[in-house]
Amino acid sequence: MVLLFPGCSEPYRKPDTRSYTVRSGDTLYSIAWRHSVDYRDLARWNNLSADYRIYPGQVLRLRPSGAARGVKDQRRSTPPSAAMNARPRTPSPAENVTSWTWPTEGTTTAVRHAPTGSQGITITGRAGQEIRAAARGKVVYTGSGLRGFGQLIIVKHTNVFLSAYGHNRALHVKEGDEVALGQLIADMGLGPDRIPMVYFEIRYNGMPVDPRLYLPQRSAGGL
Repeated sequence: MVLLFPGCSEPYRKPDTRSYTVRSGDTLYSIAWRHSVDYRDLARWNNLSADYRIYPGQVLRLRPSGAARGVKDQRRSTPPSAAMNARPRTPSPAENVTSWTWPTEGTTTAVRHAPTGSQGITITGRAGQEIRAAARGKVVYTGSGLRGFGQLIIVKHTNVFLSAYGHNRALHVKEGDEVALGQLIADMGLGPDRIPMVYFEIRYNGMPVDPRLYLPQRSAGGL
């Protein structure tokens, strides 16, 4: 299947869902994010070391081997089709994120991200507006290697929770940085329609969940 998206000089081709060849700039987290799998599953299926080191040209399996295919992964308590409709099971204290905050102010819209098919929210504002970490964690990816996200930041909060911030104009953090709740991490850039926005996702065990289930309730003013 070949789809054309505004602003793309070449067509988007649906990726092979069985394997992936590592490119320069990839991390295990960015590959897992691109293919909507849990990074721990990806590491296990490919017998990666504890530091999750990968290298350009390496071919990674995106599915379990035949022997493991029939075994249900107990970590995935919420199927993809229901991920945006209900909060997953309550994580253990060690896995949970105790405090979340909105990454920025603006008008919020739930959207489906066209290249990946995953669901998140867009928050529109003004170009250069501050983007802040939604929870404390470690930056595990920065770059523009994932089509349709622009300059992207992925933050690992716990073993089961990650968040991502797309369409940034400037990045204020790099891979490996520890970030605090509400810390400035980027400046808002322009989305696909040249509108200032941030695309924001929270993932639980590799699956997108509705960020609004975790973020503090906002006032009727629509911030």
